Amino acid sequence: MTEQSEWRFSDDRGQLSTAPRRPGRVLAYVQAGATLWGLGIRPQAVFGSDHDGPEPDRAKTGTLPLDEVAYVGAGAALDVERLLEGRPDLVVAVSYGGGHVYGLAPETAKPLEERVPVVVIDVSQARTFGEIGDRFAELARSLGAEDRADADADLDAARDRLRTLTATGPAGARRVVALSPAGPDQAHVARPGMWPELRVLTELGVQLVEPAPGPGANWSTLGRAETFALRPDVILTDIRAHAAPLDELRGDRDGSAPVVPWNPEPLYGPCDHARFLGLVADALEAPRTR
Repeated sequence: MTEQSEWRFSDDRGQLSTAPRRPGRVLAYVQAGATLWGLGIRPQAVFGSDHDGPEPDRAKTGTLPLDEVAYVGAGAALDVERLLEGRPDLVVAVSYGGGHVYGLAPETAKPLEERVPVVVIDVSQARTFGEIGDRFAELARSLGAEDRADADADLDAARDRLRTLTATGPAGARRVVALSPAGPDQAHVARPGMWPELRVLTELGVQLVEPAPGPGANWSTLGRAETFALRPDVILTDIRAHAAPLDELRGDRDGSAPVVPWNPEPLYGPCDHARFLGLVADALEAPRTR
């Protein structure tokens, strides 16, 4: 084995993973796996978190070809032997700080690392969306992906479109509320500064509504009336499987605001991000109906 043939990658815990050759059988947390797919790397399999069930959450899988990429389960259903059934030679996970592997219990993550290299990417609010995306791109390149200039061009165009919309016309004054419905009477309203993807929208001039100070670091839990008292002109709604449908929350009224499907566990590839920015721009351009 030559030094050039050895694969090496230092993750966001500062932990160096090595392998005799470039890994080809990648098992990933679903968010990481869908992001890698968008960057040109096909994972062998993906797993979910405690929020997920025995079937993959389509809101999180992006364009992953689920007929080709196995889903091995989530939460308490996962143990080391199940995770290793497909003989992965690399596991890619995410962390929301402190280097903790999200989606795997410590008693599973530790022995897993003793048997296969585990790379952890930090997706916490301490980082910018761009920083997280750069780390996934760096990992993808180490696994053999090639940069796509057209993908970056699409993302630049989507950003420019939003900047123009918010700087020149009524779109910039529209109030945008990001929330996760919790049923007919309650919603978790996002605090925009705590979400890297929402901070991107703010930087591009989108007027994201900040709920009042109070309990909850990332979300403010509000009743239905309080939520719509924020007067949203556009609603970004959590479409993950464990969130309630927005229609339950809106009922027969408050149905005029355009709705953008939002995954609070975003994919960090340029094509995925460009699609989301485009949906936000479409909603801001939609005619007001009230």
